[in-house]
Amino acid sequence: MSLLTRIYRSDFSVDFVGRRRVWYAVSGVVLAVCVLSMIVRGFSLGIDFSGGAVFQLPTGGGTVEQVDDTLSSVGIDPSDSVVQQLETSHQFRVQTRTLSDPQTEQLTDALAKKFRISDPDRNIAVSTVGSSWGTTITKKAIQGLVVFLVLVMIYLSVRFEWKMAAAAMAALIHDLVVTMGVYSLVGFEVTPSTVIAVLTILGFSLYDTVVVFDRVRENTAGMATSSRRTYAEATNDALNETLVRSLNTSLIALIPVASLLFVGAGLLGAGTLKDLALAQFVGIASGTYSSLFFATPLLVDLKRSDPAVAALDARVGRERARRARSEAAGVTPAPTGGAHGPRLDDPHGVDGPGDGAELDDLGATAGPVGARGPREPVPAGVNLGGTPPRPGPGVAPRRAGGRRPGRRGRPSGKKRR
Repeated sequence: MSLLTRIYRSDFSVDFVGRRRVWYAVSGVVLAVCVLSMIVRGFSLGIDFSGGAVFQLPTGGGTVEQVDDTLSSVGIDPSDSVVQQLETSHQFRVQTRTLSDPQTEQLTDALAKKFRISDPDRNIAVSTVGSSWGTTITKKAIQGLVVFLVLVMIYLSVRFEWKMAAAAMAALIHDLVVTMGVYSLVGFEVTPSTVIAVLTILGFSLYDTVVVFDRVRENTAGMATSSRRTYAEATNDALNETLVRSLNTSLIALIPVASLLFVGAGLLGAGTLKDLALAQFVGIASGTYSSLFFATPLLVDLKRSDPAVAALDARVGRERARRARSEAAGVTPAPTGGAHGPRLDDPHGVDGPGDGAELDDLGATAGPVGARGPREPVPAGVNLGGTPPRPGPGVAPRRAGGRRPGRRGRPSGKKRR
């Protein structure tokens, strides 16, 4: 049976929580690389954020090198400009820094002469954007992000608890840093489409984390009187129970986004799609990773300081130590009581018929060896000492004189009329 088949049949268990130090190390390395790239390389800001001028003209059989030569001829540094050759529309897209009106007219005439364009006013599209517009968009995006995080923090604190909300926020920041770091490493332009995609992945990342946390809450409910498993083990079980759902959700979301990125932008040359698709692709993949490998293990570490969780872990440790001593002595350990749930040595959680577990749980034991044999079930009605046995159903208790209450005796020698 293959690994994927075992996963989708829920016949596979991964120790996510037990290996959390490994996942922390992986996340730490990835985050360090992303932050270092953002500091050293920075971002390639689009014209909407940096400001400048855009010239779009027919190629006319020319090359990108000819466009660079034209820019140099009018005193514009080609290294400060971005020249793209659009294969689908057979056009050049030239993005430059902010130019004055005389410089714009001079570059337009030079391009028209170089590529033999008879009517430059009609065939060369020129658009200018100021940097103030991009600054306004950036401020509005940051304000919306802050308000979103505050509202989500309040909701998760009310719906679950503040430690779950803190773990979810940490995973969300993890996804944002990874997505922005990949943009810096790849060198894609940051456009308004990028901002839209980043805000979109916030919801997906939180959705996957909330699904896992809801299962964690179900698995850990009522564990205050249990001694079967620790909080970390119950949390790890919740992760494995939601693993298939998380993988299915991620794959369904990644397939169309990957089509936009690799087919639309890569093969078909639709450059306007790559800014949106790259942020969504990285954000969805990072959101799935953080929900499984980062948020939930971090929750376990945050919960270890709770007195209830510490008491539970200590109780489970004592119970397992008792079982180990009993097994080493060759004695089947008795259950810890009905309040602690099913017997730990019973894989089904229910004692089988005729194994004497009911009597062990009540403190009843068999008589001495040789009288009835070891661990022989005690017949009903036999008193093991101390408290008189209770009468069975439908039988009234007898008095000391041997009479039953409620029946009046008749004098001897008299007949009943």
